[in-house]
Amino acid sequence: MPHRNLVAIAAVGLASVVCWQSSRGDSKDEMLELYGIFVDAVEQVESNYVREVPRRELLEAALQGMLQSLDPHSTYYSEAEWKQFQRTFEGSFTGIGIQVEVDARSKRLKVLAPLIGTPAYEAGVLAGDLILEVDGESTEGITQDKAVELLQGRPGTAVTLNVLHPGSEKAETLEVTREVIASESVLGVERRPDDSWEYFIDPEAKVGYIRISSFYQTTAEDVRAALTQLKGEGMRGLILDLRTNPGGLLSAAVEVSDLFVDGGVIVSTRGRNTRERRFLANADGTSTGFPMVVMVNQHSASAAEIVSACLQDAGRAKVVGERSFGKGSVQNIIPLEGGTSFLKLTVESYFRPSGGNIHKFPDATEEDEWGVSPSEGLAVELSPEEYARWELARRRKDVTSRIARRIEGDENDDADPPPDRQLDKALEVLHSELDDQAQGEDAEDEVDGERKDAAA
Repeated sequence: MPHRNLVAIAAVGLASVVCWQSSRGDSKDEMLELYGIFVDAVEQVESNYVREVPRRELLEAALQGMLQSLDPHSTYYSEAEWKQFQRTFEGSFTGIGIQVEVDARSKRLKVLAPLIGTPAYEAGVLAGDLILEVDGESTEGITQDKAVELLQGRPGTAVTLNVLHPGSEKAETLEVTREVIASESVLGVERRPDDSWEYFIDPEAKVGYIRISSFYQTTAEDVRAALTQLKGEGMRGLILDLRTNPGGLLSAAVEVSDLFVDGGVIVSTRGRNTRERRFLANADGTSTGFPMVVMVNQHSASAAEIVSACLQDAGRAKVVGERSFGKGSVQNIIPLEGGTSFLKLTVESYFRPSGGNIHKFPDATEEDEWGVSPSEGLAVELSPEEYARWELARRRKDVTSRIARRIEGDENDDADPPPDRQLDKALEVLHSELDDQAQGEDAEDEVDGERKDAAA
């Protein structure tokens, strides 16, 4: 689009706002005055700034600033950036394999999660890391668009990150090589020699384990396949691990929840200008008849919180771990310029089946209602140092031993991993429920036997 048209677009947009405000009885003069300030500022920059700046760059920066003042999840995408964003939820895209946001406190780039098995994951990037520099360029005040621009590139090229791990006082420099990312979203306990997943964490007690790293288009289908395998091998209980899961597609969260509950509300959404939407479970294809534990931590967000809240409220599963992240907002994609650029705008909040709030607003305190908290007596808090050790140890099971050695710089595959206290608690809960279940079955068999004797 010619540069001369961009300010005209802004004018049309602002004029529309003026008309809308007038229809609401608000001050038209005030909006015209604000529009004049914007035009004056653009003209001053174009005329007097030390170097020439393209008008599109000015307009896009203004849009980004406006959206970032609203919340961390509203943003602007060019056409290329939007296509790349879409590919992240298809499970295949080009980059280093991290999901990021602009940290509201530090104004730097923060890692929501490295995708499992990707270059960033292998290089040692952790959830919660602050990326201080990218190729020597500071990320202070960075926008989401700029972050995408810096981190993406041709497959095979390298990018240097200066990262500060949670709980660490000294930054670390990591070199990561970009590649086409094809990330799995459903994982098991550890890889077998043929690189397939082992889904039994306790084969003797028949306790299954499924971990979801993110919610993609194929996640529910992959979880269903893992469940079919486990049930075919006699599964009696299940751990669903959603720790360090940054979320993903709302539809995928609803589909996964529907695999385990046979009725009722899964999640509801409400917005200022939208009617309440309620997503309901149905009984077809539901997996019941076995106890469940869901695991969450402080990096479990969005879609992961929908699933854990649904199963907790429905009484289908107990929740073990730490209070979740608190990302309970829904973003709509609004096309601009005839569909060549897009706004991702927060328009709704979602609520758990009980009606409780999930979203953690900027002024929220620890006493307020937000996120998903562990069930009573099942909180297991990790220090930042303990979390980092656990995360690195978990990677050894996620990837082949060759890659694991490269991650940790350690040729000894037999090194003892640190304890996973949260997983230990989940197993303890399931074993207790399975013991109670077995005792109940024994008692029922005894009663049935007495009835048969009496009948004889």
